[in-house]
Amino acid sequence: MEYDLKIVGGLIVDGSGAPGYHGEVGVKAGKIVALGAAPGPAARVLDAHDLVVSPGFIDIHTHYDAQVIWDRMLTVSPWHGVTSVVIGNCGFSLAPTRPAHRDIVIRTLENVEGMTAAALTAGLGEEWPFETFPEYLQALAAHGLAINVGALIGHTALRTYVLGEEATERDATALEIATMRRLVCEAMEAGALGFATSKAITHVGYQGKPVPSRRASLDEILALAGGLVDADRGGIVQATIGPELAFDEFAAINRATGRPVSWTALLAGAALTGENAHEQLVRSEALQQQGLAIFPQVTPRPLNFEFQLKAPFIFEAMRMFRPVSEADHEGKKAIYRDPAFRAQLWERLEHKAPALFRSGFRGTTITDVPGHPELGERALFEYAAAVGKTPVAALLDLGLNTDLEARFRMPVANHEEDQVEPLLKSRATVLGLSDAGAHASQLCDACLSTYLLRRWVREKRVFALEEAVRMLTTRPAEVFGITDRGRLAVGMAADIVLFDPATVGDKPLRRVRDFPSGADRLVSDATGIDTVVVNGEVLRRDNRDVVDPEGPLPGRVLRNGRATH
Repeated sequence: MEYDLKIVGGLIVDGSGAPGYHGEVGVKAGKIVALGAAPGPAARVLDAHDLVVSPGFIDIHTHYDAQVIWDRMLTVSPWHGVTSVVIGNCGFSLAPTRPAHRDIVIRTLENVEGMTAAALTAGLGEEWPFETFPEYLQALAAHGLAINVGALIGHTALRTYVLGEEATERDATALEIATMRRLVCEAMEAGALGFATSKAITHVGYQGKPVPSRRASLDEILALAGGLVDADRGGIVQATIGPELAFDEFAAINRATGRPVSWTALLAGAALTGENAHEQLVRSEALQQQGLAIFPQVTPRPLNFEFQLKAPFIFEAMRMFRPVSEADHEGKKAIYRDPAFRAQLWERLEHKAPALFRSGFRGTTITDVPGHPELGERALFEYAAAVGKTPVAALLDLGLNTDLEARFRMPVANHEEDQVEPLLKSRATVLGLSDAGAHASQLCDACLSTYLLRRWVREKRVFALEEAVRMLTTRPAEVFGITDRGRLAVGMAADIVLFDPATVGDKPLRRVRDFPSGADRLVSDATGIDTVVVNGEVLRRDNRDVVDPEGPLPGRVLRNGRATH
């Protein structure tokens, strides 16, 4: 046989967790056709000596729903060896959306995804190439993708589509619930991976209102998840934990539908249900021992948020920030000047906020103050003491003195590695929460894969290389029903990463302005990723794209977890 591509000399780590072995990989027509030995010539040969040859990494928790419309390369995920992503998480799919509701959707995404409305408007254009979810999948396929994309249909999008502006205000009627359930079934028949919803208190949309899914009852969620059963195409329910959507509700969804539930997110230091991370893990493991398919998502990275006071996402779960969320730019500044607001905020952050949030605020760092580079990376509390102000007054004054352009970084969760380790090691969990494509100006955890390989494999030696690769490939594929990739095996899609185990890693975050309308975002560069292959085609080599970004691209839409022509 003559191969389209042959990889020789590398250490094959196939994603199963089994020990690696040296051998060859033969690829033809986008599939792996030989593994171990690949005798015969090839149109292209890659020398993988001193490199690991593994399946392409799978990122199950991204928010590229909007970005993919203007960025077919889905940067920065492929930089870090990711060859497949799942979008639509937390209920924030971009479809279905009626033309009349586009502004509502943009303003909601502006808050929860950390992108400016100007960037979203410019990137999506005046005429979106879709309205329904099936049309969205077709638009992605026609548009072209650098890597593979599986999509969840989102609860917030469904509620907005059916209830309009009342989606945040009231219960849905029986007829409206039936309509949404039919749309879920239609989405599954078109190839959706599943249904996503959220009750997270941090998910605050336009005008400071909770996003539409937070207004839904459990009965509504159960009915919509039932659309997966109606379609009989498998599927998963992704849920973001919050009041009235936690362990009991996850169990009810799994029992009612027979579909797995993967929830976001189990984080060290975060008491999202009044229980600490260890207690949440014990409950999760107990549910699985009862035979329930409920999988908490975990991350190896510490969770840090950069923010500006013009978009104070990190504070918006506080009721006292509702007027801030509703106000325009000048209105926000007026509130920040108000002595009563300052006193109330300092009282809350010093004494009344949850312990984790108080601790995070004490760890806040000033990252950028226009005109004052000397303040960069200075601790907020240290600076406040030096200028004789409370930390809240110092924070607000730095914002006001820069027209709310000053930036700050606050640690949120997952900072104690001895607490993170058991979450990663548990057989009940699955890696997720990179949030790639979301919070673009506030964080960049799209480098989750290379961070795991650098920090937890090479530096800490907590995981064997083979186990870490399994966590990045086979495990997420199994949980999310992605059936044609995630392992190196004959007949599987040729999504392959070649990396140097001695140097693979993530670089410090840097801020760039490459989004539509000149909007900024944080990115992380990778080290040690030699080659990224998607469906048998070399996409990247030596940290550079080697395909024409304007030409045909190798990624596919993963309909019901598989690529189809």
